[in-house]
Amino acid sequence: MVKPNSSLPSVSVSAPEPEADPSTPDRILDAAHRVFLHRGTAGARTQEIAAEAGVNKALVHYYFGTKEALAEAVFQKVASVFLPSIFGVLSAPELTLEERARRVAERQVAFHRAHPYMAIYLLSEIHTVPERLEALVGPHGRPSLAPLQAQLDAAVAAGTIRPTAVSEFMVNLMSLLVFPVVARPMIRHVVGMDEAEYDRFLDQRAEQAVSFFLAGLRP
Repeated sequence: MVKPNSSLPSVSVSAPEPEADPSTPDRILDAAHRVFLHRGTAGARTQEIAAEAGVNKALVHYYFGTKEALAEAVFQKVASVFLPSIFGVLSAPELTLEERARRVAERQVAFHRAHPYMAIYLLSEIHTVPERLEALVGPHGRPSLAPLQAQLDAAVAAGTIRPTAVSEFMVNLMSLLVFPVVARPMIRHVVGMDEAEYDRFLDQRAEQAVSFFLAGLRP
């Protein structure tokens, strides 16, 4: 039997380092967004995301670990732009109630058209693990709703709207805007819309939802 030569230096074999390209994580995030857009987060596969990004699957795992962590990273990337925009509209003291509702509606519809999987992903996450809401949304803080409540109270005192709490204002408006996105397959089936008809419906949604919402505020 030949014994190993102990005088020879030992050679350690380690896993190859990932490619030294700082744009790789962003490429993966953008690719995940495109795949999620067509498949949803549940139907997406890591291999498909890797192929879309032009990298190997090991790099996706290296940078993001699991598909769930990648989905969270995609959410955080888009939320870092979207949430401050919406929070700014809700807390801006110079806007009228109608202007506030219209801006929220326009931005919500535009966002959910570009990221239709996001509403379902967020709802699924907070129902499955409620404490994750703070991890997903918490870094962006909470909007200051005091100016909006004061505006609602002033409008009630002036007799232009019925008594309305800020929670009612928020829930009613958001429901009108988000439900059509979450329930897209059901709406298309029940109403009998094809894809093009649904897209036209969504194009008109901001105006239709705000008109309905404002009518509901009247005394």
